[in-house]
Amino acid sequence: EKIGKKYGLKVIYDAAHAFGVTKDGRGAGDFGHASMFSFHATKVFHTIEGGAIGTKDKNLIHALWKLKDFGIRDEEVVDGIGANGKMNEFQAAMGLCNLKHVDREIEKRKSIVLHYRKRLKGIKGLSMKEEQPKVCSNYGYFPVLFEPELFGEDRNSVFLRLKSHGIHTRKYFYPLTNAMECFEGRFDINETPVAKKIGDRVLTLPLFSQLPLEEVDRICDILLENR
Repeated sequence: EKIGKKYGLKVIYDAAHAFGVTKDGRGAGDFGHASMFSFHATKVFHTIEGGAIGTKDKNLIHALWKLKDFGIRDEEVVDGIGANGKMNEFQAAMGLCNLKHVDREIEKRKSIVLHYRKRLKGIKGLSMKEEQPKVCSNYGYFPVLFEPELFGEDRNSVFLRLKSHGIHTRKYFYPLTNAMECFEGRFDINETPVAKKIGDRVLTLPLFSQLPLEEVDRICDILLENR
């Protein structure tokens, strides 16, 4: 935001995963010129599909309202190109139902994350995302990073072993966008060495509110069994 103010730029946040996250008591949608949230079924709060944009700019709100409704301004006027981006009634009903349980969902996820941290703390070659001061997480995901030289095996080896035991993990996010075939020749993967390193070493472990702590122990035991 400081850079935006300095150069007169609009700051737009990718807050896809950040519903329910706060920093210094401010919600994720309170930062920048606009923040975009995903309500996909994989998120802590969801409406099966869809999303939302948060902004205080009344002009932007007016423009977005038209964009999501075919560019229609009123019954007889279409003054721009738009699309059908309206949420249907079923999705809205699902969202209202889920909204009642968001706080409890986050608390349950937090207890699971704390158990993961307890089990994996101090393991050489395995690091976890540090808790940020004055930030309240929604505990949407639990990613870990592997340093193969210290851990003794690489991320893919651990991924396959967990998969062989019926444990579904995700390589969030791999491959990088600039390494995908559809973008071949447009970007140089060597221009993003830090992102590439993380993409090659990150693994997101199972995390959902009904996950028993005994299952967390089993996941950790299998993850660490070659050490």
